[in-house]
Amino acid sequence: MNKEFEKRLLSTIILVPLSIFFIMKGSVFFIFFLSILFLTTSYEWVKMSKKNILLKLFGVIFLFFSFYAAFEIRGDENIKDFLLIITICIFTDIGGYTFGKIFKGPKLTKISPKKTYAGVFGGFLLSLIAGSVFNNYLYKDQKIFNEDLFLFVLILFISLISQVGDLIISYFKRKANIKHTGKILPGHGGMLDRIDGMIFVFPTCYIIYLITAI
Repeated sequence: MNKEFEKRLLSTIILVPLSIFFIMKGSVFFIFFLSILFLTTSYEWVKMSKKNILLKLFGVIFLFFSFYAAFEIRGDENIKDFLLIITICIFTDIGGYTFGKIFKGPKLTKISPKKTYAGVFGGFLLSLIAGSVFNNYLYKDQKIFNEDLFLFVLILFISLISQVGDLIISYFKRKANIKHTGKILPGHGGMLDRIDGMIFVFPTCYIIYLITAI
């Protein structure tokens, strides 16, 4: 087994249960968790931005809004909505990584040379499967969404935003001439590497929620 994959697997085994604990506990536990993520990703962003003061400032403000959006979406009663979003993002990453490794094929963009069209398809496919299973089976007695078409479009939309977010962070990493935003997570790199898609998904979903609630 590839050593890099072993590190990735080990850090995932540790990180996922820990994250689930803080998410499920909510309240001050969740605020603490989001604060740690904000401080870590902000540090990585500032370091990656080097001497560009405006870029540093914009990035930190955006990250603050992103984690605030995550806090608002989680709320006191929306745990299922929050977990659905997380599930879609995670399986988008898994699908992209797995299909890209197995099928390879044409490259998607020069911004991120390892990303392929097969990876994009894999991200959409696995997110659809995982999101549908989550909605229809894990919470079959209290589905989040009852309309299959709406759920289908929603999952694809969230997966798309997640993949675009991944590419945006890849663009800035390429500009900074670095492979990873940090070294805190063995096999993954930095915290920003791990949640690059989510930090774009949460504010997007929150803004849409605010608009539709008017």
